[in-house]
Amino acid sequence: MSKLLVIGCGGVASVAIQKCCQNSGTFTELCIASRTVSKCDALKEKLAGKTATKITTAQVNADDVEALKALINSYKPDAVLNVALPYQDLTIMDACLACGVDYIDTANYEPENTDDPAWRAIYEKRCKEEGFTAYFDYSWQWAYKDKFKDAGLTAILGSGFDPGVTSVFSAYALKHYFDEIHTIDILDCNGGDHGYAFATNFNPEINLREVSANGSYWEDGHWVETKPMEIHRTYNFPQVGEKDMYLLHHEEIESLAKNIPGVKRIRFFMTFGQSYLTHMKCLEDVGMLSTSPVQFEGREIVPIQFLKALLPDPASLGPRTKGKTNIGCIFTGVKDGKEKTIYIYNVCDHQECYKELGSQAISYTTGVPAMIGAALVVNGTWKKPGVFNLEEMDPDPFMEMLNQYGLPWVVDEHPATVE
Repeated sequence: MSKLLVIGCGGVASVAIQKCCQNSGTFTELCIASRTVSKCDALKEKLAGKTATKITTAQVNADDVEALKALINSYKPDAVLNVALPYQDLTIMDACLACGVDYIDTANYEPENTDDPAWRAIYEKRCKEEGFTAYFDYSWQWAYKDKFKDAGLTAILGSGFDPGVTSVFSAYALKHYFDEIHTIDILDCNGGDHGYAFATNFNPEINLREVSANGSYWEDGHWVETKPMEIHRTYNFPQVGEKDMYLLHHEEIESLAKNIPGVKRIRFFMTFGQSYLTHMKCLEDVGMLSTSPVQFEGREIVPIQFLKALLPDPASLGPRTKGKTNIGCIFTGVKDGKEKTIYIYNVCDHQECYKELGSQAISYTTGVPAMIGAALVVNGTWKKPGVFNLEEMDPDPFMEMLNQYGLPWVVDEHPATVE
């Protein structure tokens, strides 16, 4: 029995909240809070009479620590699930520390304004020291380790799919299939078709920043950085087929390199069609992916935020999207002195997700793990003081809940590998 405060009410949050309500034995009470309280009220109305979970709603500005503290102190939750924007991770963590509640999120911190001089100085120092230039990294949240430990509180970072499930797959592979893992290739394939000329499957501002940035991978103890989309491979994904995929920087590479002992190489690949890449390149070339404010007709606008307003809302893609996703990890290593390769993956059907929850598979595959991470914290399974990535926790209960709540996984012991 627990009370959970969920901050955010977009596509991922909607899935996480509905899954919490399917798990009403764990989540007896739930508060949905967002800047736009009407969205929270609409979801509460949708769930009326369908769950034993008691639902309330609230308005909150997640950029405002004092407003967050007031809400947390008023509702008195056992934990806070952050499914707002990555920009708001630190303010929500600050509020959780001040109020003495546990914290769970799905994506690591990055700044909204990448031109801020104070942040920029820290960022450029990190680029030189670490060797990668992505705007997002775990250093900001890992800096809270001692604060959460001293307070006796738990913070779980990245309880989505990638990062999240891919991190748990890694821990599970090490626990059950390997004595040593030598390489990890994380493959994220979306074989769905939404029918638009151009749209993103999650927050456009975050998605387009990530995809248009330099790629990088971990090899032999250091980062190797690449130009955007420089490394291209094809792979025949089970239940989806052959797709083009491109190497990107991704946050779980950073934490897996730290937490999987002896790993020699970690790469992340994501599939893209040529139409998506052509549109994105055009938008980048004309400055629409810029985070720097510009003056337009007497007012200041941020180009990528304006573009976000023009693009379809990812939460609206559900009824239009057909096809499947396949996301997983190919591991190579050694077991009992013998070389071994396995592929752990999940296949998720866009239309089946929509039938169940009114969501497309991208939100579904992130929202379900968000609920699972929160459940394992509030029921005590993953309760320990400090700040943790998912591969640092026991993977078995998480893997069991994936099967139970709609993301069944497969272990292929004879997969094709990526060159």
